[in-house]
Amino acid sequence: MHRSNGSESQSYQCIRTGVGISTSIGVEMTDGVSLDSNSYAFLLKRCTAAKALSRGKQIHAHIIKTGLQVNMFLWNILINMYAKCQSMPDARKIFDKMSKPDIVSWTAVIAGYAQQGHACDALKHFCQMQRRGPMPNESTFGSVLKASAGIAAAEEGKQIHAHVFKAGLEREVFAGSALVDMYAKCQNMADARQVFDKMRERDEVSWAAMICGYAQNGCYEEAVRIFYDMKGVGLKMNPFALSSVLRACSSLATPEQGRQVHVHAIWSGLESNAFVGTALVDMYAKCGSIEESSLAFDNLTEPKLVSWNAVIVGYAQHGHERKVLELFDQMQESGINPDEVTFIGVLYACAHIGLVNLGYHYFNSMARDHGIKPRIDHYTCMVGLLGRAGRLTEAEVLIKGMPFAPDVVVWRALLAACTVHGNTELGEHVAQHILDLDPQDHASYVTLSNMYAAAGKWDDVAKARKLMRDRGARKEAGRSWIEVRNKVHSFMVGDEQHPQMREIYAKLDKLTEQMKEAGYMPNTISVLHDVQLEAKESYLSYHSERLAIAFALISTPAGIPIRVMKNLRVCGDCHSAIKFICKIVGREIVLRDCNRFHHFRDGICSCGDYW
Repeated sequence: MHRSNGSESQSYQCIRTGVGISTSIGVEMTDGVSLDSNSYAFLLKRCTAAKALSRGKQIHAHIIKTGLQVNMFLWNILINMYAKCQSMPDARKIFDKMSKPDIVSWTAVIAGYAQQGHACDALKHFCQMQRRGPMPNESTFGSVLKASAGIAAAEEGKQIHAHVFKAGLEREVFAGSALVDMYAKCQNMADARQVFDKMRERDEVSWAAMICGYAQNGCYEEAVRIFYDMKGVGLKMNPFALSSVLRACSSLATPEQGRQVHVHAIWSGLESNAFVGTALVDMYAKCGSIEESSLAFDNLTEPKLVSWNAVIVGYAQHGHERKVLELFDQMQESGINPDEVTFIGVLYACAHIGLVNLGYHYFNSMARDHGIKPRIDHYTCMVGLLGRAGRLTEAEVLIKGMPFAPDVVVWRALLAACTVHGNTELGEHVAQHILDLDPQDHASYVTLSNMYAAAGKWDDVAKARKLMRDRGARKEAGRSWIEVRNKVHSFMVGDEQHPQMREIYAKLDKLTEQMKEAGYMPNTISVLHDVQLEAKESYLSYHSERLAIAFALISTPAGIPIRVMKNLRVCGDCHSAIKFICKIVGREIVLRDCNRFHHFRDGICSCGDYW
């Protein structure tokens, strides 16, 4: 039987087990044992896979000490190890010493810079390679396109596309997928789709890049459509495709479609994947079902920070303030520290229940205990908190004391508080700040007009509306939509387009009669004062959210919750009307407007009539 000598046996054991690398090297050094290039390459690859930079450096040092004649293959292994272990200065030192780096050397450096977010360095090295190096291959193009995508460098990306085309690689799966991703991240979905359609074959990465691109660029219906196309060709789902289509369902507020995607996640064994699980938490919360969102969160074995943030913000938007604070404590007890997003949810919760002192405590603890500088979003939450408590002057002082210039959003938070508390004088002052920043902000003109109307200042109402017309600010049309049996039905005020409009109006008229019998009084203040009372009431009765609710009542089984989405803030009269409707029909109605979720049950809204 062949018996290996000691040197061969020791090298074999190192390579066979791949463990105790430092110890093995120590033995070799003391025993005078050296390895060949293949053995060193194996050990370096193990370091690369484990991101073990210090061990990789020890092996590199041992190569130098033994005086091994390093070939191109081993140089490239070293460059790749340093690049993948995020030590680009060391990778560059080796690269710069090479007299004639090959395509693998160039690609390793370009990929290292791209993966670590140094897009400009990656693009610079690609240009240098074009001038004095070998022809790029598909991997090189993939890496440099990743760099272009990372900084949305559309012009550079198009130039690289031209090189890909000349190399005859445009239709190949790796380069094609990278091009799709680059164009999508540069917000050019037309070119992304063109490349996608030309590819000889498409793998899971190609499809996921298209789905993700459509979702990120606001083409939500296309994202859902191409997801089902991917399913139709029989490809295995991956976490990126699933999480992206769930994001699209969130934005469309289509819970039935979201549930179908959830089923695919279960079939694919990816329900508990960190990306997919978090997307499920977010989707259910944004589609109005915080209960299902909570179940999706509980299904995660080790929730990450982003998952905690999704469930905390979800509960905050749904008005479950105590649950938010409970989850915040649980998150920290589990060893996860909060970030900026976490505190937005916590401060939002404090604002909703008027816990001013506790809100200040969390706000101040951001920098003091967690090293987080409050952003304008956090100041906006604090302004909302103080505004809800009626401390309007204090809120204005906070805005003026911010370490950065206030934006429209933070001033809007104070304007909303002025409206609720009837402080017309401060409201005028705040509205002026908003209109100085954005003369086209139609919502502020409308809010100011309504504030004047509530105070009976009809001349000022007319002036505000005239100013709005003169400046060309157009009020966005109110639109509400609801998903019934996998189809989205959309409504606008006074809509006549829906095929069941006659039944919808009949149902709404009957509801209005029942509401008035129960004590409902239409709030017509926000409607122009020169319109007859009957016309005002008719106008209010046919707002888009009421049409959507009436349609749900004639189209869905009794007892199940009704979930309606609206693009604008729900008006005060509709808010009051829906409280009556939910009690009359004995059903929960969930309305998501541009501010928050409103859960109407038994004649009460979760917002406490402050939104």
